[in-house]
Amino acid sequence: MPALDHAHGTAPDNDLDNDRDRDRDNDGDQAPAPALQLLRLDHAPALLAFEYENRAYFAVSVRDRGESYFARFAERLGDLLTEQAAGLHYFHVLVSGDGTTADEVIGRVNLVDVADGSAELGYRIAEKAAGKGLATEAVREVCALAAETYGLTTLRAAAHHDNAASRAVLEHAGFTATGESEIDGRPATHYIRTLS
Repeated sequence: MPALDHAHGTAPDNDLDNDRDRDRDNDGDQAPAPALQLLRLDHAPALLAFEYENRAYFAVSVRDRGESYFARFAERLGDLLTEQAAGLHYFHVLVSGDGTTADEVIGRVNLVDVADGSAELGYRIAEKAAGKGLATEAVREVCALAAETYGLTTLRAAAHHDNAASRAVLEHAGFTATGESEIDGRPATHYIRTLS
């Protein structure tokens, strides 16, 4: 199975409503809010663009995926969707726009290694979408899906000590620190959230 990210988000938690207010046009209409969607094959072009466009930004916080990730993207995505269909993982994309397949992916929130009512949470938000509270809102939404739709009772996550934004997202989304270790040679905090 391909390596999957731990929770190494990149968006600090701010008030989402303030950012949406700035997106209103002159007529007072509100821009569509980003939507969290279960990953589908038709997300592939937008997902690949998201990963390419944010590669250097993500590499500051997490290990770079490497050239093979991009070279084998279609094959890997097919494998992941097969595993998702088997209930081993639940992959979500945060899309901006009106809900069409041409929408732009601005984030990912994944539940991996689903077993015995538990899963590991991982997420990443596009650089241009960071600082708008989107990571916290998306993580909260996935927590609700985990409990209500996927029947999970516990989520685990980890964040590097030098990634204050990711730690804040987890804490604002109701996760509690449980211990520390090293991930990729860097100190990290582990978190858990019991779902109700």
